[in-house]
This record gives sequence, C-alpha cells and structure tokens, in this order.
Amino acid sequence: MPAEGHYPYQAPIDAYGNGGFRFAGMSHRGSLLCLPTGMHAWGVTQASELTRESLAPVFAAAAEIDVLLVGLGSDIAMIDPALRDALRAEGIIVEGVATGGAVRTYNILLGEQRAVAAALIAVERPR
Repeated sequence: MPAEGHYPYQAPIDAYGNGGFRFAGMSHRGSLLCLPTGMHAWGVTQASELTRESLAPVFAAAAEIDVLLVGLGSDIAMIDPALRDALRAEGIIVEGVATGGAVRTYNILLGEQRAVAAALIAVERPR
C-alpha cells in the first residue's frame, strides 16, 4: 500500500493473517477499512476501539454504503448498540463477525458489485 496508507480503489482481499492483508498485489500490515473511496490503513486493533470516531470515514461515505461488515478479530464481540443505531440511521446495515468471515463475505458482495464496505481488524492466524 502506498506510504500514506491509502489505495485509491476498493479491491477484493486476496489473503489475511500475519497481522495484515493482501490485496491488489500489495501487502498491508495492520487493520484495514475497505470503502468506496479505496482501501485505508485503520488504527483499530481490538473491538473495544470501535467508536463513531474510529469509523468516521465510514460515516463520511455513508451515502455510498448499504452494508458494513465489521471483522472483529479472531473472536466475535458485541458492537455497541448506540454505534449500530448511528450507522443504521445513515442507512447502513452492520454485520459484526470474526475477521475471516467478514473478508469472505466482503469479497462476495464486492464481486456482486454491491455497495459494501468493511472494517477489518487484523489477525495473526487466519480461520
């Protein structure tokens, strides 16, 4: 990924694990936001860091997103109901699952040219 932590196109994820992701012939270490504006480095490392502020780029692109897949790491955690409600108020359906499931579903919906976004917390070991 370019030095500024942004790839200007939304791309399918080719692989995940080892603390990062591979897409578009590149490797990215750390968590990742996959948005209609492209692929963005994301500083979140655990589900407890999911806030309106950490998802600000999602809210900014809300008009172009129908579904947000949240990869919560290796385990499933609860997404704050207030955050879920705030996203729903923007017309975004939120699905929180383990990162592996989020990656697979994101790739399918992206391939179907759906208005999908993903907020993916990096994991060490793929599942």
